[in-house]
Amino acid sequence: MRQLRPVEANSEIYSTELLDRRWLSKKTIELKLVKPPLFTFNPGQRICLIHKSVERDYSLVSAPADTDLILCIRKVHTGILSSQLSEIALGTRLRFTGPHGYFTFKPSNRPAIFVATGTGLAPFCSMVRSGITDIALLHGVSLAADLYYADFIKPAVKHYIPCLSKPNGSPEDCFNGRVTDYLQKNLPPGKYDFYLCGSRDMIHDVTVLVDERFEGSLIYTEIYY
Repeated sequence: MRQLRPVEANSEIYSTELLDRRWLSKKTIELKLVKPPLFTFNPGQRICLIHKSVERDYSLVSAPADTDLILCIRKVHTGILSSQLSEIALGTRLRFTGPHGYFTFKPSNRPAIFVATGTGLAPFCSMVRSGITDIALLHGVSLAADLYYADFIKPAVKHYIPCLSKPNGSPEDCFNGRVTDYLQKNLPPGKYDFYLCGSRDMIHDVTVLVDERFEGSLIYTEIYY
């Protein structure tokens, strides 16, 4: 989920329909929506979903070539829209504007490090689905049960590193600690392109770490609230 913001004056409003909903974890849902025929986007961009005058920004999980639009949404107990989206009937008509944002992949000669926390994984899924796979992707969550899309991402990318902040009987291939701990302990010195998507705290901490340890690297960010 992203912040509430008004619809931009020149944004086209599209009509869509809720096709399917499934729970990825206890607090995270995946929505499948009808893709309007004329709607296009770049991997990493988001849409502003509108329902009953409430608006929220959500990054797209699907690739531009996919036939449907897929969203990954954390249900917030006090969240007006996320609570509704977890319960509304299939077939419900919704509206959205977009695409929005500039959090897209910029190819370079530097290794790409994707770092996500929680549902901040969404834009990276879109990029991977679109063929951007020569990357290292870190996904920071509390428990192994929150590692949604791991079965798809792990075989697709060069390196997949799940990081668990509450490693209670975690699988052997998981790193026990936060994404910042992994970067500090395991990423060799060098120049990288860091793509950070998730909580403000994570983005702040990784940015400080990059400034201290990986001089000459570039950082691209997308904050989730």
